[in-house]
Amino acid sequence: MATATVTYLGELRTEAVHEGSRERIITDAPPDNKGRGEAFSPTDLLATSLGNCMMTLMGIAAQGRNITLKGLKASVVKHMAADPRRVARIEVDLELDGSALGERERAMLEHAALTCPVAKSLHPDLVQEVRFRYT
Repeated sequence: MATATVTYLGELRTEAVHEGSRERIITDAPPDNKGRGEAFSPTDLLATSLGNCMMTLMGIAAQGRNITLKGLKASVVKHMAADPRRVARIEVDLELDGSALGERERAMLEHAALTCPVAKSLHPDLVQEVRFRYT
């Protein structure tokens, strides 16, 4: 079974439908590449997927360990390069309430984030700058 079905809607826009849930994602080409920028671009999704995956793996690591990921959020910044056009660097700033977390818990959560499947699937030339901030 397919993971998703993607349809080109015209004018540099696509619609992806997740086969399992029927959830939909629209993409547009970015303004700096002849698009309208009215939705995530495919490269935005790539960069954002890194943050999503890191947070998901942190959640999996926290489950059953009495660790609450209170206030967990991520800010993701994508940096493009040219010749060839590609994502060259992704910055992920992860922030959460660390008041109830010891060094062991923090290290475990950080390891989970840094070893998520998306992080491990990206080309080694793509720089991943990940920062953890505990409030």
